[in-house]
Parts: sequence; C-alpha cells; structure tokens
Amino acid sequence: MTPEEYCRDKAAKSGSSFYYSFLFLPPGRRRAITALYAFCREVDDVVDECADAEVARTKLAWWRKEIAGTFSGAAQHPVAQALIPVVQAFNLPQTHFQDIIDGMEMDLRYNRYPDFATLQSYCYRVAGVVGLMAAEIFGYRDAATLKYAENLGTAFQLTNIIRDVGEDARRGRVYLPLDELARFGLSATDIVHLNESEKLQGLIEFQIERAEQYYKQAFASLPDQDRKAQRPGLVMAAIYQTVLEEIRNGGCKVLDRRTSLTPVRKLWIAWRTWLTA
Repeated sequence: MTPEEYCRDKAAKSGSSFYYSFLFLPPGRRRAITALYAFCREVDDVVDECADAEVARTKLAWWRKEIAGTFSGAAQHPVAQALIPVVQAFNLPQTHFQDIIDGMEMDLRYNRYPDFATLQSYCYRVAGVVGLMAAEIFGYRDAATLKYAENLGTAFQLTNIIRDVGEDARRGRVYLPLDELARFGLSATDIVHLNESEKLQGLIEFQIERAEQYYKQAFASLPDQDRKAQRPGLVMAAIYQTVLEEIRNGGCKVLDRRTSLTPVRKLWIAWRTWLTA
C-alpha cells in the first residue's frame, strides 16, 4: 500500500462528512487534503485510543518528530510521507501541524473546559488551523479568505462538540464550558450521568446558536472571487449545518443519541452544494 493509498483508506474508513467534501476536487488537491485529513485522524486517534495519558504524550511527541521529518524529507509513517510533497506544493507551515498536536495534548490536560475562552483555544488548534491549511490547498486570491477558513473550522468543531455530547460523556469528557453549564443550572455531573432535562436542551440551543454565528461570520468573510475555489468547505458547512438542524428538530437531545446523516443524504447535499456554491 502506497502512502497515498493509506491516506485514502484512512479517510474513507472514518465515515466522516469531510470525505464527501473532497470528492469533486481535482486529483492533486484531493490527494493533498486527504493526506492532511489522515494526519488529523492519526493524532486524534492517539488521544482517543490510549487509556494511559503518558503513552499518548509519548506518541504525540513521536508525531512531532515525524512532522519535522516531513519537512526535512525523512518521514517514516505513510501519512507523514504522503505529506512531504503536499507541504512543498502548498506552502503549509510546520507550525500549523505542531498547533494541531498542541490541541490534541489539550485533551490530555483537560476533560473539563472552564470557559469558552479555553474551549475556543482548543477549537482553533484542532480545527481552525486545519481550516487555514485547507484554504491553502483549495486556493485563494484574497487574504480575507483565511478569516473565513479559520471561523469555518471553529464552527465545524463546535458542531462536533454539540453532536457528540453523549458520546464524550460516556468517556468522561465534557466539552461544554463549565461556566455556561452553571448559567443554565447544570453541572458536569449532569452530563456525565446522562441526565436529560429542559435545562440541558436550553444549553444545547445556546451552543447551536453560537455555532451558527461562527458559520455566519465565516460566510461573511469569504470574498466572492474565492467562493468557487473554497467550495469543499461550503460543502462541509452544508452537511454540518444540516446536522445542527436535525439536532434542533429533535428537541436538542444529545445524551442518548448521536445525530448523523446517511451517506446518500451527505452525497446529495455535497453534490447540490458543489453545483450551486
């Protein structure tokens, strides 16, 4: 299996909505964004799959060296090898890859987030930075597009957090800011114990509204001249906004279910958005 095949397989098996936003790209850009996505999956899996935090830290430290190897042409892992031509062709900074690993390490330090400022820092590192690199791969002419990409990445991560509240709670994690939980008369214990309530539904509605604001800010920042090039992000946004709509229509219940769309529906949204964006 070649490095490119490994990345393609990693992306396809993830079942992520991101996969559908890559489908209509020309081959070179599709290979590049698939390699970037595969890297994000690899380092995210380190945190999700390692029960021992010290083992996870050791593995993330190894990935830091692998990224350095990517930029010196001496990488060992197939994903890092696949990234070698990508970082050269699209001028991706090494600091951005290190930022992503920094974000993953936050998951080893925090299983509760005290406030939105802390959560926002996390979102920037694990998603906003990915948006910035994706914008480079997709191409742009106006620097304002970078603000669009950063806000869109944060919007995606906030959507993930809302969708995965119950799943994360079962792993002992609460990403909803503690001060906002308190504002709605809730605590992290309510989330971990999977206590559905009207208070929680109100909090989730508040989180959805915040995510929607990030989408609006992103779209408002996207210059018309770069809209066509940035269609993959718009495809992803259409899919993720539909997920938020489904959560809201389901009464903002996120503890006993993980809202998702069928592959056919994702493909339809992707195709429709690609044609009309």
